[in-house]
Amino acid sequence: MPETKVKVKICGLTRRVDAMDAVEAGADFLGVVLVPDTPRARTPKEARALLADTGVPSVIVVADLGPSEIREAAEMVGASIIQLHGEESPEVVMELHEAGPWKVWKALRVRGQADLMEGLARFGEVADGLLLDAWHPGRRGGTGVRFSWEEVAEVRTAVPPRLLLVAAGGLAPDNVREAVITLRPQVVDVSSGVEERPGIKDRIRVEAFIRSFRAANEGGEE
Repeated sequence: MPETKVKVKICGLTRRVDAMDAVEAGADFLGVVLVPDTPRARTPKEARALLADTGVPSVIVVADLGPSEIREAAEMVGASIIQLHGEESPEVVMELHEAGPWKVWKALRVRGQADLMEGLARFGEVADGLLLDAWHPGRRGGTGVRFSWEEVAEVRTAVPPRLLLVAAGGLAPDNVREAVITLRPQVVDVSSGVEERPGIKDRIRVEAFIRSFRAANEGGEE
């Protein structure tokens, strides 16, 4: 089990009502996707309105934009965290890290241990967190598919304590407890696993997800 309490991020938010429901349920982070032509995409202006005055750190998800464009989006939204979901280089991560008060998380598409170890070698010294998502040949995320937690857990100790490990991909109320126990992440990230349909959250599933992850935190039952 983790030495510190795990936090939860509700991502892919498209409606203010869903953001506020997530806050009320106990979410620690709120995420909005700024990747055009994806099912949950929002503009920076829409994201700012959606996330304003929630009292919860906000995360913007971007992919393969230039550093200046990412910085402008982060400033407009008032983002606490920039989550990079494309093919960004370590140099881009460093530049963004130094450009503002936000943290930078780099997403990795994971098939097994080698992908985590490669990500650590490239980004371990420059990112604030690594987000592990399932590998998919045609999509960067939001697939609802999980990777092998058991296999990746075998090299979990290679991740230094200063680097947040964020578990994503295929999480849902019925498996988040297993993910927390197996992977020992500092953050769990859910989007499609708590939805009625892409972009529309189900309040009951959000509440159930948070109850389940809290049970894993506390080492007990729901």
